[in-house]
Amino acid sequence: MLTVFLSRLRVLACLVFVLFGLIAPIQAQQNSAPQDSAAPKRARVVGAVKSIDGNVVTLTSDAGSEAKVTIQPATRLLRMEPGQTDLKSATPITFSDLQVGDRLLAGGTASGDGKSVIATTAVVMKKSDVAEKQQHDREEWQKNGVGGVVKSVDAATGTIALSTGTLGASSLLVHVSKDTMIRRYAPDSIKFDDAKPGTLDQIKPGDQLRARGTKSEDGKELAAAEIVSGTFRSIPGVMVATDAGNNTLTVTDLASKRPVTLKIGPDSQLHQLPAMFAERIAMRLKGGAPGTSAPGPQAGPGAHAQGGQARQGSFGGGQRPGGAPDFQAMLNRMPAVTLGELTKGSAVMIVATEGTEQSPSTVIILLSGVEPILSAASPSQASTILSPWNLSTGANAGTSDTP
Repeated sequence: MLTVFLSRLRVLACLVFVLFGLIAPIQAQQNSAPQDSAAPKRARVVGAVKSIDGNVVTLTSDAGSEAKVTIQPATRLLRMEPGQTDLKSATPITFSDLQVGDRLLAGGTASGDGKSVIATTAVVMKKSDVAEKQQHDREEWQKNGVGGVVKSVDAATGTIALSTGTLGASSLLVHVSKDTMIRRYAPDSIKFDDAKPGTLDQIKPGDQLRARGTKSEDGKELAAAEIVSGTFRSIPGVMVATDAGNNTLTVTDLASKRPVTLKIGPDSQLHQLPAMFAERIAMRLKGGAPGTSAPGPQAGPGAHAQGGQARQGSFGGGQRPGGAPDFQAMLNRMPAVTLGELTKGSAVMIVATEGTEQSPSTVIILLSGVEPILSAASPSQASTILSPWNLSTGANAGTSDTP
C-alpha cells in the first residue's frame, strides 16, 4: 500500500497549471467576442486512461466517474514529464503513443449531454514516467521527511514546533518560508487527493503534520520544502455497539466520557493487537523494562508511517534503515478484525477524521486488544500511541499506479 502522495499532488498541480495555460487564451478570445448562446461550450476533463476504442478515449477520474474524449486528427497531443509546468518543453506525440494507465488532460468542446469532450488539445503523462517519479519522491520522503504532532505554531517567525518521538519525547522545529508548499486535509476525508492548498495559520496545536526539507546538522531543525497537515481525532475508548447495516460503531470516549459514533469506510483499517505487543507497550507506559518501547509512529507522505525506537524483533518487523520500524507494515501483519467481531465492553484505540456536522468521523485505524495499554496509560497518553497516523494514504487510499 506504499504510495506517494506528493506524486499525486505534483501531477495534479501540473495538469491544472497546463490546462489553465491552454484554456486561458481561448477564454480571453471568447470574453472579447459577442456572446452567442448557441456557441459550443468549452470543457476540460482529466483522469487515467481506462480504454481506447478507435479515436475515443475513456477516462476514469480520481472521483471514479467516467468521461469520453474524442481525439481528432487536428488535436494537439503533447507529452509532459511529472513536475513539468511549461508547454514549451512538452514533446509532441501521436495517438498511437497513448496507452491505458496514462494520465490525460483534455480541453475542447463539450458534447450536448456533457459526458464527452471533443479535444482540441490533450496533455499526456505516461504511466511509466509517473511511476518513476513516485519512486523518486518516495525515497526523498523516507530520507528527508519528518512527522509528528504539532506543539505550537509561530506565524510571525514561520516556525512550527513538532513532537516527533515516542509519546512526544522528542521535538523538532520546522521552518516555513514563502516557497514552502502547504497542503491541508479535508475534515471529512482521509485521502490526499481531497487535500487543498493551505496556509500556515490553518495549522494548530494537536494537528498531525509531515514535512520534507533540509535538516540542520544537529537534526533539531528542518527548512521545509513541503508540508501536509490535518486535524484528526485520537480516541481511546470502550465499545458500546456496532451497526453492520450502516457500517457504524459507537464507543465511549475515555477522555470525554461521552459516546461517539463513527463510520467504517472502505479505507478503514481494523486490527487486533497481539497480546505480547500490547503488554510491551503497557510496560513502556509504566516506565518498565529497559529497551522496550511503544510504537509511536511518525507519518510519512509517500511512505508508511514510521514508529519510534522499537527493537528489531518487535511484532511484524518492518525495520527501516536507521532503526525506525515501519508501523504501517506492522499493522498490515496484525490480524484483521471485522465490525461484527468487536464486542461490547472491549477496549479500542482509534484514529479518525475530524468529521463535520453533515458527515460523522470516519475510522482510519482501529486497534482492539488494547486493554493492557488503557490500563497502564492515561487517556492522553493512549491517544499518542497511534499519532501521527499515516498521513499519505489513510489506509488503502492511493494504491493504484496512476496519480
